[in-house]
Amino acid sequence: MTEETDQDHRTEEDIRHGLLYSRVLDGHGGAREVHWQEACDWKPEKPGEVLWIHLDRSAEGIRDWLMNQIGLPEATANLMVSHETHPRAFQEEGALIAVLRGINFNPGAKPEDMISMQLWADEHRVITLRRRRLQSPRDVMKQLDAGNGPKTAGGLVTEIIEQLVARMNRAILDMNDKLDHLEQIDFTKEHETALDDIAVIRRNCLSLKRHMSPQHEALSAIGRDAPKWFSDMNRRDVREVIARLHRYLGDLDVSKESAILIQDDIDSRAASQSNKTMYLLSIVAAIFLPMGFLTGLLGINVGGMPGVDNSHAFTITVIALVAIMLLQLWVFRKLKWL
Repeated sequence: MTEETDQDHRTEEDIRHGLLYSRVLDGHGGAREVHWQEACDWKPEKPGEVLWIHLDRSAEGIRDWLMNQIGLPEATANLMVSHETHPRAFQEEGALIAVLRGINFNPGAKPEDMISMQLWADEHRVITLRRRRLQSPRDVMKQLDAGNGPKTAGGLVTEIIEQLVARMNRAILDMNDKLDHLEQIDFTKEHETALDDIAVIRRNCLSLKRHMSPQHEALSAIGRDAPKWFSDMNRRDVREVIARLHRYLGDLDVSKESAILIQDDIDSRAASQSNKTMYLLSIVAAIFLPMGFLTGLLGINVGGMPGVDNSHAFTITVIALVAIMLLQLWVFRKLKWL
């Protein structure tokens, strides 16, 4: 189910308040859909129930709703609706607040064009907010609708985090596939295209590293000081995500170094080809230099030039020039210049 398909189920009130979708987790891996008013009035009716609300933070009135309905302090509510994208995480009165980033896989977008997502969660409610479409929450929603999703608030938070980080691997694999292709192409025919692709890959690596390194710190903060309502399994899952993200950051460094090596190889091949061309031109110039001197000397228009009255002088001159050229070629070969 895409976000657009889910939005078709929304009421006018949902749309007006920026509700993208909302689910009540049943504690067994499934969930039921709820709309805006029910989500606002919701209270746990059965053990294990958790409310998840996914909002468009650009909708009007979200900040006031967070303050008045959820009871968030003004500073926290401002953070939840701000366009600040620097990842961080902290606890406030037992609740977890985090700003995280996901890779933008929307059509026409660049992977390094990250999408930020704000998250507030306590033991019974999880609220996520975003401005642009983000795939990871939709994937978690699909799991819930299929009956095999997370069962607790801690499980929901860790699953969202896992999905955000897992999609980073897809971008790295795409770049590595391009690098593998670049290693096999004929640089003499696709020189400019290869350099353009390498420049894009290097920019992507630098951008992803710059954006995702703070996310590693944010997740590490969650791992060090996880909320009390996180289970031991949730804590292990967070540590595993941190280790995976650390590995992905290392993979980015490897991809960047591979791109640099390929570019160096292209540059060295281009320089070698240029040197060969210049060398051949120098040899040609060296061959024709004495012949050019002789023909120039014989072409001066002054008295006393030999062969002016000899009908065989031109033939003799041509034979002499050919002999000089052959002599030069023999000398160049002796010197191993050719």
